[in-house]
This record gives sequence, structure tokens and C-alpha cells, in this order.
Amino acid sequence: MDALEIARWQFGITTVYHFMMVPLTIGLGLVVAVIQTAWYRTGKPEYLRMTKFWGKLFLINFIMGVATGIVQEFQFGMAWSEYSRFVGDVFGAPLALEALLAFFVESTFLGLWIFGWKQLKPAIHLACLWVAVIGSALSAYFIIVANSWMQHPVGVEMINGRPVMTDAWAVFTNNTALVAVPHTLFGALAVAGGFLLGIAWYHLWRRRHDGVDTVGADGRVIPGEDVRIPGRDRADHNVWIRSLRIGVVVAMISFAGTAVTGDLQGKLMFQQQPMKMAAAEAACHDGTGFSVLSVGNVGSRNCDDVVAVIEVPGILSFLAKGDFTTEVKGVNTLLPEYQANYGTHLPDNPIYGERAGQEIQYVPVMEVTYWGFRMMIGFGGLAALAALVALWLTRKGTVPESRWLMRLAVFGILAPFGANAAGWIFTEMGRQPFVVAPNPDPSGIDQVFMFTAAAVSPGVSAGELIASLVALTAVYAVLLVVEVKLLVKYIRGGVVSAMPELGHAPADENEDETPGSGGNTGPKPADDVLAFAY
Repeated sequence: MDALEIARWQFGITTVYHFMMVPLTIGLGLVVAVIQTAWYRTGKPEYLRMTKFWGKLFLINFIMGVATGIVQEFQFGMAWSEYSRFVGDVFGAPLALEALLAFFVESTFLGLWIFGWKQLKPAIHLACLWVAVIGSALSAYFIIVANSWMQHPVGVEMINGRPVMTDAWAVFTNNTALVAVPHTLFGALAVAGGFLLGIAWYHLWRRRHDGVDTVGADGRVIPGEDVRIPGRDRADHNVWIRSLRIGVVVAMISFAGTAVTGDLQGKLMFQQQPMKMAAAEAACHDGTGFSVLSVGNVGSRNCDDVVAVIEVPGILSFLAKGDFTTEVKGVNTLLPEYQANYGTHLPDNPIYGERAGQEIQYVPVMEVTYWGFRMMIGFGGLAALAALVALWLTRKGTVPESRWLMRLAVFGILAPFGANAAGWIFTEMGRQPFVVAPNPDPSGIDQVFMFTAAAVSPGVSAGELIASLVALTAVYAVLLVVEVKLLVKYIRGGVVSAMPELGHAPADENEDETPGSGGNTGPKPADDVLAFAY
């Protein structure tokens, strides 16, 4: 019953849970905006169907993301009040801009997009979605600016023991943030790409399984129609094959983007947080080799217990310095440097509670940093490989009949989510024992750093924290069930689940290729826009 550990678990669970929604919101929002732009320019009905189907799923995820994100800022004041006092002068600007500017722009224009299908001119309606998508990207930027300051404090002076912002430009152009933002956005696109690929594969497989689509002697697909199910026509085939191809392209571009920005981010980490990156590589001793596989005693913080089983020479130097020969400092070299700069024991101060005077553990939990780093890369690589395989297997316009391949494609949706979650866990856990990490040069900016042990609220008991942890975890579990059930319901329902008007008139009467018409000129329910929204 340690208040600090419970508070960390609580923040970790709620943040990682919330972040599962964030990349899908950002990535899928951008994809939907591009698809609607294609419909606006071409008037093709399949692009309208794609916009409404993927837009429906986007909205479900967005709402859940908002509901789970509200908790985050309350935790700063309730469980981490000492941390909030320390960083408040710096965090106030980016968090205020995120809430008052980015989020309100995003939610306002998203509302206009939801209810403006008939009321707004086509160009204005499309612009509303683009503004909302840009707002979500800005929201991510401001949050990452705040987080990057924790990783690399800049633009402040220490006044009465607190960092006070003296250079807003330095804070908002922190090189850590400028690399982390595109890395996060590419990660979000990877999630969207895998999402499109898996769901589109499922629907193409269903069409083949049900005999709607057949394959000719040349192996190419022959799209068919099922008059028993509304909207299951030839245009429906175009929806899924185009969605799959878009997902493949997005997945491949995003993997290339995350690889390039991840390399830049890794080089910055070697400069700014050398212990984090040394622990991520299990680099106990100075050298140039990258560990493909290392083993050690679970839970041990003694780096001498770690043994490299498979190592590739020169790769660690490339990740850190851009060459293959420069030796990189290992954990055993860095540890005495950290102890000399920041002390061997926590100060004897009441703010540290029972931890006052304890020895500082500068080496993070290596199982988390080592495997988290590899899971991030591994899941990302698997998603990119799956995209290449999918592109080849669907080159003739449909998917194979294999049920196992379909299941693999659907479960593959989780790979980019896993890469994103592993990346954030690695980033935050690897910073320990600091909640605000120091600059590597101890003379820089008057030693701006804060130990995590000093950040928790002193007036909150372990019992109160465990009660809130259990309550939040239970509520989030219920919300997870709700989101999954909603997503599964509308995914299985296909396009008609987002366009119920397709079930009230034949497709050729029901879909007008004129952008802004909403796709309805024939008989339709009067509340089709509300049906899309709710």
C-alpha cells in the first residue's frame, strides 16, 4: 500500500487506456477528410459511402476518447499536486491552448460536420471536417509540448525553487517536441491504416464467403450483388477494395515516417536521457553493438546480471551518433555520472515521505525499457509487413477465401495499437526516477529536474488512491465493452449501418453523385442525418 506506486499505476492505466483512442481519432479523422475530399472532387458514390462508414466509426471513437480524457487533467491536481505546483507555470500555457483553442475548435467544427450534411454547402461542410482534423493535430501538438518539457526542460529559470517560463518560444519549439510530434502523428496514421485494412479485408471476405463476389478464370474478381441485403451491390465492393488499398498506402507511409522520426528521436534521447536509451538497449558496458536478445534476472537493477545473447556490432553507434564506430556509454559508466550530478540518496525532506534518505535507483526497470522498445519496433514492422502482403494478395481485386487469413487481418488491427502503447510506456517508464528529467549538462538551466518521489500529493492516502484506482479501472472496463460493442455492431452492419437511407430505396434512386446532397434524392427516412450522428 504505497501511495506513490498506486498513484503511478493509476495514471499509467488511465493514460494508456485513453491513448488507445487518441491515435485512431487523429489518424482516422485525417483519412476520412481525404476520402470526403475525393467524393467532393469526383462525386463517386463509393467515396460518399466510405466517408459515412468510416466517419461513423471515427465518431464513436472520438466520443470515447473525450470521455476517458477528462480524467487526465483532474489527476494532476488530485494525485500529483506537488508535481502540478512545480510545473504549473510551464504547463499552464500548452494545456490552456490545448483545451481552449485546439479542443474547442475540434469539437465545434466536428459538430458542424456531423449535423451539416444538408444544411451546409459542400465546400463549407468539407472545410469543417478539415478544421476539426487540424484541431485534433494541434491538440496533440500542445500535449506533446508539455510532455516534451518533462523530457527536456527548456525556456525557464528557477525562481524560489520553481521553474518559471521565461522563453515561451523555446518551450513551444523544444527540439524534443518537434521530433516527437511527427513521430506521434505517423504512429496515429499507422493505427488508421491497420484499421482500414483489417475491416475492409473482413467485408471483402464476407462477400466471397457468401458468394456475392466470384473469381474468373484469370483469377480476377467479378463483383456481384445481393438483393436481399441493402447496399450490398457492386458499389459496395468498390468501397471495401478502395478502403483496403488506402489502408495499405497509409500503413506503408506511416511506417516509413515513424522509422525516420524514431531514428531522430533516438539520437536526441542519447543526448538528453542517455540512461533511458542505454537501458533500452541493455547496454551495460560502453560499446557499439546493438542487442538483438539479452537475458538477465527479472526485476534486477544490477546491470551485471544482463548477458547479451545476440548482438550486432555498430548498430548502437548508428542509432546514437549516426556512424558505426563511436562507442556509446553504457549503464555502468553512466551510473556514477548520475550519482555525482544528482546525488546518491533522496534528500532528507518531508516531501519525499518514507522515501526520504533512500538510495536513488537511476537505472529504470530494464525489462520494461528493453522489451518496450522492441515491442514498439516489432509491432510497427509487423503492421508494415502485413500491408505489403495484403497489397500482393489483393492485386486481383479481392481477398483469398481463407478464414484464417481473414482472422489474421482482423487481429492485425491491434498491432499498431500495441506499437503506440509500447512506445509511450517506454518513453515514460524510461525517464524514472525523474518525473521531470534533467538536462544531461548539470550546469544547464540551473538543474531543472524533479524526482517522481516528490511529485505525489502529500495529503492523499494509499487507501484513497487504491479506491479511485479500482473505481476508474472498473469504469474504464465498462467503457471498453461499450466501445467494442458499438464498433463491432457498426462494422458488421457495413455501409448501411452508417447510411440507413440505403435500406429505404434502391441504390440507383438513393445515391446522387452531386457532392453535398448527402447521397439522397429518392425516398429516405426524414432523420437520416440524425441516424448518422447517433
